[in-house]
Amino acid sequence: MKNILVAGLLLGASVLSLDSADAARVVVRRTARAPRVRVTVRPGFPIRRALPGEVVVRTATVRVAPRVYLAPVTFAAVAVAASHSGPRVWNGSETLAREEGWTDFTMNVDRRGSALLLDIDGTAQISFAEVVFENGDAQVVDFNDRVHATGVYSLLDFRDGRKVDHVRVVAKADTRDSVIRLHLLAS
Repeated sequence: MKNILVAGLLLGASVLSLDSADAARVVVRRTARAPRVRVTVRPGFPIRRALPGEVVVRTATVRVAPRVYLAPVTFAAVAVAASHSGPRVWNGSETLAREEGWTDFTMNVDRRGSALLLDIDGTAQISFAEVVFENGDAQVVDFNDRVHATGVYSLLDFRDGRKVDHVRVVAKADTRDSVIRLHLLAS
């Protein structure tokens, strides 16, 4: 009986040592890198500096193409208290991975509101945001490729209660993963 108990304990110890040895060898397998393309903009795009070279594009079907570009707005990085910013009629988010580099993504909004908030979780470097309204007017917010930390920022105010069709953002994560959220506030 003692021999069976000792054999069982030895077998259990050897299994535990194998599991811990396997656990120490973590194999990281990289997935195939997403295809990259050059940033494309329409004629009349108001930013005249060099845009990020190649980006990963996360496409979305949009209903309205930019028809007229309004004068660009320089991002002022004005932080707002998320709890005091008013009721939200729409929210969207995109998770960026540092290993992907620059990413061009579009969020379909299709709602009427009075302001857009930018909510960053992590740290992100942002080139620009392009807000396209239902009539084809496009307002470009220039971030000038600056890095922004976690926080909720005022992206754009349009007090006349305009309908936003979609928002396009070109950004990259500066931390392992960064989440960019947009919030449309009620009119």
